[in-house]
Amino acid sequence: MISIEHCRSDEQIAACANVMLELRPHLAGADFVARVRRQMDSGYFMARLNNEEQVKAVAGFRFGEFLAWGRIMYVDDLVVKATERDKGYGGQLLEWLIAHARENGCDQFHLDSGTHRLDAHRFYKAHGMEIGSYHFSMKV
Repeated sequence: MISIEHCRSDEQIAACANVMLELRPHLAGADFVARVRRQMDSGYFMARLNNEEQVKAVAGFRFGEFLAWGRIMYVDDLVVKATERDKGYGGQLLEWLIAHARENGCDQFHLDSGTHRLDAHRFYKAHGMEIGSYHFSMKV
């Protein structure tokens, strides 16, 4: 049975590590829970999609207020376990996130996706999203 839930306990967060590390392989597995907890202190939330009590997809997100967009949900991370793709899990989690944004009074829904992630771009466009800007960055 498919369920989507907020991760609140250290055990729930830790259960997401293997899936999240597929998107963020630079994160040390041993430090994963502590790092997520630090982000939660500044407004980060994590949700997971389970099927048969196994984590199939994970999302990390936050809420923000911007002059340009009003209140938004920003998705930091959205990943489906590689062996579980094309089973609809990503779409279900994305739709849950969008509904959660609406329930929390958001005017818009935002995420960034690496320029090389063409399959992800097709997925987002198929779910009604559009490329609204370029994101620039630099290491300091």
